[in-house]
Amino acid sequence: MDELTAAGILDPNLRTSYLKCKSLNSKHGKTYYLATLLLPKDKRPHVHALYGFARYADEIVDDLSSTLSDREKAATLNNWGEQVLSDLKLGRSQDSIAAALVHTATQFEIPISYFEAFLHSMTMDLSITQYESYQDLYEYVYGSAAVIGLQMVCILGTQSKSDFEAAKIAAEKLGIAFQLANFIRDVGEDLDRGRVYLPMSELQSHGVTRQMLEAKILTPQIKSALKEQISRVRTLQRESNPGIELLSANTRQCIKAASELYCGIVDEVEKIQFEVFAKRAKTSAFRRAKVALPAYLKSKLAK
Repeated sequence: MDELTAAGILDPNLRTSYLKCKSLNSKHGKTYYLATLLLPKDKRPHVHALYGFARYADEIVDDLSSTLSDREKAATLNNWGEQVLSDLKLGRSQDSIAAALVHTATQFEIPISYFEAFLHSMTMDLSITQYESYQDLYEYVYGSAAVIGLQMVCILGTQSKSDFEAAKIAAEKLGIAFQLANFIRDVGEDLDRGRVYLPMSELQSHGVTRQMLEAKILTPQIKSALKEQISRVRTLQRESNPGIELLSANTRQCIKAASELYCGIVDEVEKIQFEVFAKRAKTSAFRRAKVALPAYLKSKLAK
């Protein structure tokens, strides 16, 4: 039985929307997509829907090949986002991406506020080029990453209803850890987009200025600053671990694998000696297989 049928998604238009979201996930979210395959078939399409929505919005903002100005991108994002939010309230959508999202959000009673926060963060990318403190950055990462974790908890479920709130706290921390790991890996790419996501006050405490980053030459000061950021990722990951154990048994291995592989990006940064300007830290195929295979076997036993 295919994933969509297993999830009870039989309407042809809905199936098309879910498949489009899945295509975006498989193309752009290599690690995320691999972790999704560890879920029961009936859960996978709904995770694809979340990814498809997030990726589509992100592409409006970050497509470097686009000829649109930031003002035009903001208008495009706002128009599309407002339509999606309206469709979420209505409970149905004709949009090729939003149709799957609305169906998923309705089925799992995912709060609309999570999607509003995400769209707000995407809009911030078009006007904010740096953040002074971690507290300032938190507004952005809550919407761009924490809410993804919160949405996931709604879909994955917990062992008992009493575990739900604790699992949400852990999901928020893990989502932020994922995002911060990306920021560390993508310092150079983000500079190409005119942005610095590492808190400026923390960089400055290591003697790092924006001008030093823009020179794209690894210095002892930048290396020291990156080490501090990596420490935060590992702390957030460690603090999220107890919450992962609260998830439903047949979904837990997916998140454990995602945690190891996504937060493992910072391990890869260390392996390339923090040369984030000259190289892109990648999780090797061997490590993915090493993590995914045992997780797959454990997830099968949990069903």
